[in-house]
Amino acid sequence: MNIELLAENILRKRSIKGVREAAKEIGVSSATLSRVENKKVPDLDTFSKICAWLGEDPSIYLGLTEIKPTPRVRVHFKKESAITPASAKALSEMILLAQKAILTDNNIEG
Repeated sequence: MNIELLAENILRKRSIKGVREAAKEIGVSSATLSRVENKKVPDLDTFSKICAWLGEDPSIYLGLTEIKPTPRVRVHFKKESAITPASAKALSEMILLAQKAILTDNNIEG
């Protein structure tokens, strides 16, 4: 965990606010916030609350690569009788090909 960066970002966001005021906003005790600002590794619950307060993804402190969810497409037709099975299959293949093209254009694996 990059505790130095977390402590630095807390201090930056807290700015002129007191420890008690910031701790109250986060939902932790002022002693807990002070420990994290002094580069003591927080427990998971505290870490989660601090990241939410900072508005940051916890992965940046954990050295993890951001995982982008792969969009998925499903094709459903409301009325089975409104379209022939062959047409439904052709439409679904066209939609899936369009999705693949969009993902390729955006450099997202699908």
